[in-house]
This record gives sequence, C-alpha cells and structure tokens, in this order.
Amino acid sequence: MPDSTHLSNKGISASKSPMRIDLEIYYEAMENLYHSETNPDGALPMNVAENHLCWDMLRNRIEKVTRENTIPDWVASYTDPAGAPSFREATGEFFSKFLMHVPVNPDSLAFSGGATSTIEMTSFLLANPGDTAVIPAPSYPVYTGDIGTLPEVKRFDLQVPSMPLSSEYQFDLQLLQDAKEKIEANGSAFRMLILTQPDNPTGRIYSEDFLRKIADWCIEHQIHLIVNEIYGLSQLDIKNPSLNKYYPEVSPFISFGKIMAEYQSPFLHFWYSFSKDFGISGFRIGVLHSHNEDLIHAYRNAGLGHSISNYTQWVIQEVLLDHDFLKAFFKSFQQKLTESYLIVSQTLQNLNIPFNPSRGSLFVWMDLSEFLDEESLKGEEKLWLEIYEKTGILITPTNGFGHTEKGWYRIVITSLNHEELKVAMKRLSDFIQIKRKG
Repeated sequence: MPDSTHLSNKGISASKSPMRIDLEIYYEAMENLYHSETNPDGALPMNVAENHLCWDMLRNRIEKVTRENTIPDWVASYTDPAGAPSFREATGEFFSKFLMHVPVNPDSLAFSGGATSTIEMTSFLLANPGDTAVIPAPSYPVYTGDIGTLPEVKRFDLQVPSMPLSSEYQFDLQLLQDAKEKIEANGSAFRMLILTQPDNPTGRIYSEDFLRKIADWCIEHQIHLIVNEIYGLSQLDIKNPSLNKYYPEVSPFISFGKIMAEYQSPFLHFWYSFSKDFGISGFRIGVLHSHNEDLIHAYRNAGLGHSISNYTQWVIQEVLLDHDFLKAFFKSFQQKLTESYLIVSQTLQNLNIPFNPSRGSLFVWMDLSEFLDEESLKGEEKLWLEIYEKTGILITPTNGFGHTEKGWYRIVITSLNHEELKVAMKRLSDFIQIKRKG
C-alpha cells in the first residue's frame, strides 16, 4: 500500500477516490476487444460516453485541413487564455447556425481543455467552497468530482421520478424550493442548478416553456442556472417511421442559448464540448458561454493553466468554418445515431425491458430491476458484474448517478459500430432469457 502521508489533504483524498468505479474493468475490457474474426468472444465496452459513429468522415476533413493549409504564425505563440479570437469567432458562428439559431457574440465565449475543465473552472468562479450545486437525478456521475475535487462544491441530487417514462423532463418547481430550504438548513448555499439536455443518462430534453420557468425561478433567487448541451446535436430523428409512433406529441428541441440571448441575465450560463457531437473527446475542447462579463473576465484571468493547444484550436476552427461539411456531417451522424438507438431500443422492447424513451444523447437508460437479488448498491453492482462476466458487455454501473430508484443502468449506444452493436444485443438477449428461466 503506497504511503500517502507526503501528500496534501486533497492529494490523499484524490489518491483514494477513483474518478469512476468502472475504469479498472474498462481498461481490462479494452485489452480484450471483440473482433468478428480474431476475437469473437471478446469484450464489448459500452460504459464510456464516446461517439465513434462518424470519426472516419471527420478524420478525412481534418487531414485535408492539415494537408492543404499552412499553419498560421499565431499557432506557435501565446494567445488569449479564453481562446484565440479567430477560434471564438468560428465557434460563435457554429453555435449560431447549427445549435442556438441566434447571433452569438464571440466575446461571450471562453474555452478550456475539455468539459471537465470547463465545469471545474465555472464552479470555482461562481461558487465558494462548501456551496451546493443541485442536479436533477439521475445524472452524470463525474459531476461530483468536477465540481467537488478542486472547487469544493457539494452535489445535491434532486430526486426526479423515472416513472412515468417520458422523453421530456418536467418536475414541480416546488422541488427546487424544498431543496433550497434543506440546503440552507444544513448551513450551505444553493449556488448553482445544473441541467443537461439532451440528458445524460435518460436522453430527455426540457421544453422551452419549462426552461423559461426554471430560468425565472433561478434569477428570482439569484441562483446560477447552467445548462450543459454537450449532446446538443446528438439528437434522434424522431420522424423516422420506426420511431415516430413513440413520440405523438413532443416539444421541439430549443437550445438554452436562444433563451439566454433574450434574457441577457448574469445568472444564466451554457456549457458545451466538442467531445460528443463531433466524437473527438481526445481533442479536449470545452467552452463556457455566458452574458456575465465579469465571469468571462475571471475565466480569462484564471484560466491560463486550462488553455487549449493553439494547434488544436486552429485545426477545429478550419473545420467549423466549413458549414457545408458540418451540414453533411451532422446529417450522417443523426442517421447513424438513430439506427444505433433503434438496434438497442427494439431489442429492449422485444425483451419487455423498460427504458426511458430518448430524444438524444449517446445513451439508453434501462430498467433491469427485475434481475436484482436485492434493491441496493450491492445488488446493482452484483448484476453489473454478472452481465460483464457472462456476456463481455460492460455497461455503466448506477453507482454515482444519484438516483434512489434501484436497478437502472446506462448503456452507451455509440461506442460500437452497428454490427458490433447487434452482437452486443444478441448477447444481452441470451443473458436475459437465461436469467428469466432461472
């Protein structure tokens, strides 16, 4: 056992607190990947939120940029810690045309090295140590570390029932008021409300009307509302003939950036990263959008150590300026994402496994509570490991999502190609049928 007495208190805590509990098994699975010919019994990791569906298409475009263009001189020099001016302009145009559909001022954007860095920086600048961020549960487990490890912001999981299953989020705002009173009674301050849309893990979205109600409530109580649209363009084609019957009456997806443009409030903010929609998590590009000028200035002044490589900014800038390519790219991505969703959702329907109907994201949130030996974290972990050991399918364990309802698991539908996904669903079907036979 390593001696950690030479570390700071935070260092000791970090050394004993893994970022997520499934990483060790994930690395094991990555050493034994399925291949139809050379390793047909190999593992099928579906626990890490990566999007591999259109990488070949994007890689070709990136290679064209680097092959046909001379690297500009500014790439080799220091630039604005919040992002090179030309990169901020290109991103503003991208947001305006493809996501928010309103003009976006480049000066309202600040970049850092990945979504984690953006979340950490924003939390550090908006909240004091010991303050609380409220997050509707179930939600992204690693928010806990992102807001807590360095900013020392506490996480409060707002319990939003999973039933009835729906593709839209809707909850009584009294839940926020109750949370505020509880947090304050415990000596903390309700400082931030974090929403994700489309949601991780449920794939739900928030209607424009509901977003406005939440924004009004937060402004009234001077609470910072942050909407994370890291999956903003990872939307399903719900008009697909195989899907449209499941969405008889739905609200259109409206980016929170559009609402922010109208409100111009210092309490409304927006997160994005290129990791998921573009499938380039390794490029490490996260962005904060806010009309709070003080926050953007603070981000710039404190963010030098979180800056993105100028070379990365230049390459992606050139891609972002090619709107014809982006239009084709996202059309292809939506088609492939929808097909992935159909492969998984139709399998679950055939097995009578409940799941949350999704509007987007890279996931399906499914209810396997039928197979729990006991309704506890221990019971959930036992089933999660059993699925991996008997099928080679590694899904995301529920530990950390913050929900009190037991037996729900997240499955990433974009980490495998469609043929691999069909293999995974065949293995899952066989496992469930055997479990039901006892």
